[in-house]
Amino acid sequence: MTAYAIAHLRDVDVNAEIVDYIRLIDETLVPFGGRFLIHGVTPEVVEEPWEGDLVVIAFPDIGAARSWYASPAYQAILPLRTRNSRSAAIIVDGVSDGYQAADFLAKLG
Repeated sequence: MTAYAIAHLRDVDVNAEIVDYIRLIDETLVPFGGRFLIHGVTPEVVEEPWEGDLVVIAFPDIGAARSWYASPAYQAILPLRTRNSRSAAIIVDGVSDGYQAADFLAKLG
């Protein structure tokens, strides 16, 4: 099942370190099958305030997403982002094909 790494970036200081991060991140994704779905987009806000930009990266599964984040290649460039932005990042499983919101009720038991 597809999994996603999602980041909410705020107050990004676009400097030489961020430029390096952007130039280097793609090569860290390749061994784990990661690909950008959304990158640096300011969402159209329809409810509640939203500050900053959104990044969504898809991976073949949750294991690949976790392995990418923990990889030496990504960990080496991660400080370039964290030193130059306020950001939050999560890794989350997607849902299977055909999933419907009511399927969640089975989890509630």
